[in-house]
Amino acid sequence: MHLRDLTQFLTELKDNNTRPWFLWNKPRYDILRTEFLETLAELIKAVSQFDRQVAACDPKKAAFRFQRDTRFSHDKTPYKTHFSAGIAPGDKRRPSAAGGPTYYFHIEANGTLHFGAGEYLPPAARLKAIREHVVNDATGFAKMLKNKHLRETYGDLTAEDKLQRPPKGLDPDHPLVEYLKLKSYFVWTEVKLDINAPEKLVPQLAQGFKDATALVNWLRGVPQVFEETA
Repeated sequence: MHLRDLTQFLTELKDNNTRPWFLWNKPRYDILRTEFLETLAELIKAVSQFDRQVAACDPKKAAFRFQRDTRFSHDKTPYKTHFSAGIAPGDKRRPSAAGGPTYYFHIEANGTLHFGAGEYLPPAARLKAIREHVVNDATGFAKMLKNKHLRETYGDLTAEDKLQRPPKGLDPDHPLVEYLKLKSYFVWTEVKLDINAPEKLVPQLAQGFKDATALVNWLRGVPQVFEETA
């Protein structure tokens, strides 16, 4: 994968985020997208060495759309300025859609690699089940948080959009109450890409995802929530 070409394309797009510019440069995009999917296939294979549940993940379904949905956004620029993907069992990309943890990464225009794993803003029923599992498996959850690889690579769970007070019905004096306030159970970090060494990208991401397996495995132990149908 030509990371220098990708970051150059994304940087130019960031300054010219219009449909005419994109159509003029679409041949470049098509090449880069093909390379991204090939790299993603290699990454899925690498991750499946320690997580067999993602072995059947389809790269084309794991990669996110490049076009932005501008219907409900003040930002009307038509394209994202990053390439991104989410690896999960069942070819489901988004943590909220998967009903379970996802390995996620994206490459930004400035050459920054973001990666992480877990469940980001899961739907209400799933979030409720996760919080209840924190209470019911407090010992296991606390042990997971202390995992050496998880902490060294990511630190703590992300506190983005954290509630000010614990959800109704949960003990405000629970020793893990700060984690009961979370809206996401996700770890996240970023590094500057070495665009001169693209062959390091897959091993680097695979190792980062492997370091998150303590959280992934704990989340897979959360009882599944099935929506009632009429």
